[in-house]
Amino acid sequence: MSKSHDHDHDHLGHSHDHGKSRWKHDGVRVIPGNQLDPNVPSTAGMDRKAAINFARVGAQKLWAGTVTIKPDAKTGAHHHGHLESIIYVVKGKARMRWGDHLEFTAEANPGDFIFVPPYVPHQEINASPDEPLECVLVRSDGEAVAINLDIEPVEKPEKVLWVDPVHRDPKGA
Repeated sequence: MSKSHDHDHDHLGHSHDHGKSRWKHDGVRVIPGNQLDPNVPSTAGMDRKAAINFARVGAQKLWAGTVTIKPDAKTGAHHHGHLESIIYVVKGKARMRWGDHLEFTAEANPGDFIFVPPYVPHQEINASPDEPLECVLVRSDGEAVAINLDIEPVEKPEKVLWVDPVHRDPKGA
């Protein structure tokens, strides 16, 4: 037996009649792209801005914003503590380096997603000599954490292809 749509609303303690006043200022929020907050922990070489966080909208479990990296530029090495991060490439070509000595590398294009696990030292690089790299960032907590690191990178990082249980490396088969 399925629940009715009205029953789902009733158990949350509100109804359609009272929903308008309750949700007007505590419901959906639209943050205009020209009103992002630049006052966030940053890393050399990037312009990071917050759109969604606790201070701006009361987000408890997420942080979201943007990052822009100038052509042919790179960030300093850093990690984001206990947070998981997702980077979505909007424009440009991203090159990521990661590891204790930034010994691994991979590239991402517009439409690609990048996942960065907690505590992984990494560096974002704009692989284009003439186009800015523009990305959307999402993190797994409402706080902004950026721990800048002093790492001596290896000269030639190892290229890593995406491999998961569904998408196997054809060379390894």
